Amino acid sequence: MWHVPSRPPTVSRRRVLFGAAALALLGSTAAACASPPPPPEIDELAAQLDRARADSQLATDAAAATPPPPAAQALTAVASERSAHAQVLSDELVRMVGTNAPTTTATSTTAEPATAPTTKDVIAALRQSADSAAQLAATQSGYRAGLLGSIAASCTAAYTVALVPAGAPQ
Repeated sequence: MWHVPSRPPTVSRRRVLFGAAALALLGSTAAACASPPPPPEIDELAAQLDRARADSQLATDAAAATPPPPAAQALTAVASERSAHAQVLSDELVRMVGTNAPTTTATSTTAEPATAPTTKDVIAALRQSADSAAQLAATQSGYRAGLLGSIAASCTAAYTVALVPAGAPQ
């Protein structure tokens, strides 16, 4: 009688209901512990943040290398504006993510650039930043669209008004 199978265990309704409740509780607990996925526009805003920081540094470096006071003052003002843009973008990313703002750039080196940046370099960078922010603003809504539109307008004003040399056509 060693090979005769025994009767299968009896499962009551109470055990089935208790098991189902335990699984539901375990499943909801696991789902509550997981963090929600970040919105897809985080990478785009992080790229704008990196661009603002790079523009600010470029304008600061160009101001240090530019001898005439009016041009250096304009470059310093542009650097300050782009630094403010970086701060606002960082604040928005922190609000969206809930932690420190992510960036897409790697750590920078301390090596000096081969040549000092010029006002033309800053104008080119601001033109790219304005175009990028305007394109991204068109895909956003609400506060983020307004923020990016404002950044695009500020960059456009900086390279078309503030940094144009005296006597140059506007």
